[in-house]
Amino acid sequence: MKLSRRSLIKTGGAMLAAPFILGAGGARAQSAVTLKLHHFLPPASNVHQKLLTPWVKALEEQSGGALKVDIFPAMQLGGKPPQLYDQAANGVVDIVWTLPGNTPGRFPSTEVFELPFVAAREAIVNAQACQEYGQTHVLKETGDTQLLCFWAHDHGLIHTNKEIKSAADLAGLKLRNPTRLAGEALAALGATPVGMPVPQVPEALAQRAIDGCVIPWEVVPSIKVNELTKFHTEIPGSPTLYTATFFLAMNKGKYEGLPADLKAVLDANSGAAFAKKAGEMWDSVGADVRASIETSGSGAISTISEDEKAKWVEATKPVHTKWVEDMKAKDLDGNALIDAAKALVQKYAQG
Repeated sequence: MKLSRRSLIKTGGAMLAAPFILGAGGARAQSAVTLKLHHFLPPASNVHQKLLTPWVKALEEQSGGALKVDIFPAMQLGGKPPQLYDQAANGVVDIVWTLPGNTPGRFPSTEVFELPFVAAREAIVNAQACQEYGQTHVLKETGDTQLLCFWAHDHGLIHTNKEIKSAADLAGLKLRNPTRLAGEALAALGATPVGMPVPQVPEALAQRAIDGCVIPWEVVPSIKVNELTKFHTEIPGSPTLYTATFFLAMNKGKYEGLPADLKAVLDANSGAAFAKKAGEMWDSVGADVRASIETSGSGAISTISEDEKAKWVEATKPVHTKWVEDMKAKDLDGNALIDAAKALVQKYAQG
């Protein structure tokens, strides 16, 4: 069969075009993957600026620009903080930073670190202990997402407009609590717990809807608690009154659909690596915030005595007892979970 000159030109043109078509397809295959990360605090918050933003930068740099994450703070993509986990599970967004305590009872195994006087004073201890504990006890409760990290902050303290020296001073005070169990602990000490997401705290304080709140130092400036309260009461040593736990959770389908090389970059910067950075950030920033308030004289910082702390530990024991009973109804051995958590706290406290 002979080809005409016109056919040869057409065939040659098609052959010349083919590499460019394939090349364009290859370029598309290698184009950047951009994910959306949604969280509840303002962009000025320390977690946004000093934990999430550096994490995103590391992912982009280590992937050669192929893995990008756009951060949307302050619920910019809609919804309320308790809905964040489901936003990741349902693919509304790709990644969320949230508190499992925002949905009480949904992730029962996480609650052990939120029990009174289980967690350490230092975030670096709590964060690493939570992450290791989570690999055994939490993954089965978060199977509808890819749990990138489970961690906790440092010691929480009580911020009020009344000086607190003993449990008697807490009587009747309406205090915002971050989790169900922190609320039960406060109630056992005589306060009236008020559960609410942290972004609502400034308005509630300003309008006197609450008398104070329980949060760590790190978050104080971002929600102006240093301007809205006068007294900051710490609990000495470890274990401490409470901590709150966090999830960095990703849509499962989006995670599984990542190319292997990008998944490897994400994995290398998640889990234990992320938990350690989170713990370091909370401890460092918390110390800076405390020092700033102490230097400026904008608030009075005090610590209850060891003898008073012992009374608080005794007063909150029923919270443990009730939680263990609650776990039985969920086919969980609460005492075993407490033992596991305490052992890991001890492990990381020893370095």
